[in-house]
Amino acid sequence: MRFSSRVLRTLTLCAALLTLLAQPAAIRAQDVDPSATVETSANEANETADGMLGSTEEELTLEKVDEKAATGIHGAKIAWMLTSSALVLMMTAPGLALFYGGLVRKKNILGVMMQCIFLMGLMTVLWGIIGYSLAFGGTSPYVGGFEHIFMKGVIPDGVMPPAEWADSMITFVFQGMFFIITPALICGAFAERMKFSTMVVFSVLWGLIVYCPVAHWVWAGNGWLCEWNPDAEFPALDFAGGTVVHISSGVSALLVAIMIGRRIGHPTEPMPPHNLTYTCIGAALLWVGWFGFNAGSAGDATPAAVNAFVATHMCAAAGVLGWSGIEWIRHGKPSILGACSGAVAGLVCITPASGSVHAGWAIPMGLMAGVICYFACAKVKNHFGYDDSLDAFGVHGVGGTLGALLTGVFATTNLAGHGGVIDGHPAQLVPQIVSIIATIALALVGTFIIVKVLDATMGLRVSQDEEVQGLDLSQHGEEGYIFL
Repeated sequence: MRFSSRVLRTLTLCAALLTLLAQPAAIRAQDVDPSATVETSANEANETADGMLGSTEEELTLEKVDEKAATGIHGAKIAWMLTSSALVLMMTAPGLALFYGGLVRKKNILGVMMQCIFLMGLMTVLWGIIGYSLAFGGTSPYVGGFEHIFMKGVIPDGVMPPAEWADSMITFVFQGMFFIITPALICGAFAERMKFSTMVVFSVLWGLIVYCPVAHWVWAGNGWLCEWNPDAEFPALDFAGGTVVHISSGVSALLVAIMIGRRIGHPTEPMPPHNLTYTCIGAALLWVGWFGFNAGSAGDATPAAVNAFVATHMCAAAGVLGWSGIEWIRHGKPSILGACSGAVAGLVCITPASGSVHAGWAIPMGLMAGVICYFACAKVKNHFGYDDSLDAFGVHGVGGTLGALLTGVFATTNLAGHGGVIDGHPAQLVPQIVSIIATIALALVGTFIIVKVLDATMGLRVSQDEEVQGLDLSQHGEEGYIFL
């Protein structure tokens, strides 16, 4: 309020000065001393501001600003974190919905979009009921607790001071957006063939059994992999979710794709993307949203957020060049699909590193991500013959693993508490590798059990006739395109 009062006084004073400067002739005609007029106008401006906001004797000093910042609820933090939360939500829909929607055949576009929009509702409610508590509650370094179920200790309760519940709600809503998009990424692997009802139950179980434990390991203050935990056994650097989001979802996506089987007609029938315009728009929205994803993971409007923002942009840009360049060399021309895929590969790769690697090293990381993920999607998938429909594993699983490893190489101590190989700390590769192995192990075991149970109780796939008809009509009774 005091700061707003000062701002209003200043604006009022400026208005008074502008009025004065606009009437020089009148001042000269009355032979009035301009400085006296300015002083009078300033006094009147202050009196006006005091009348509107109420006067205060306490001055706003740098010490007071620092004191406000220490409470955790200063305006810059609130503004940035709420904006970041909205950006991450935008990544699921319309970002991922358009990106994935353009890649499937036109008879399945609404099926993909429904998965994204429905998960925005489902995973949000689940996060509020129990997910947040399992991820960030408890005293164990391995599993969360139940003290925050139904948002207890998060929302205003008449006991917590505003500084405490506001800070808790910021963490709750920001982290909740990650809980939404992670299972949505997996949907790209089984696109065009899984029952919608099975997808719903799978997402709930996977979120609680796989996502929440990994998030607790890496991001809870007492997690055994948390870099901010002084007692962590293996303090891995994962600023924004290389393990939590991308490795967990990518590995799970591969396993589901193998267990559910190929689409009818794959790989003998052509199944090209039906609308690369949508995919390009979706990729651009993902790129913008990723600034909130990574820079928002700083938790405040701080220098760490600035570095994460710039490093994210540089790695995505280099990813475009890496994927497009290898396509150009191998096929004689670059494609828009390749450019979009390269951007996402770069964004995935920098996610764990954005808080510990500066923007200069983000460029070679992006180039490597573009090239390696290209081969994972174009060569490895074809060699082994699995039908990862939209390359969830090739981009997120491979890109996330690469990013987690390279974080241990390029991390610098002037950005993070733990340096990497280039900073003379090759031992940092050990916790990076441990975090990768642990995440892969839990994702594989948890996903395998979930899929087996669902296959036995609900069934995984739609019928052959429903798959041929398309999921838009068979699962939702609607069509994405009606040409009159």
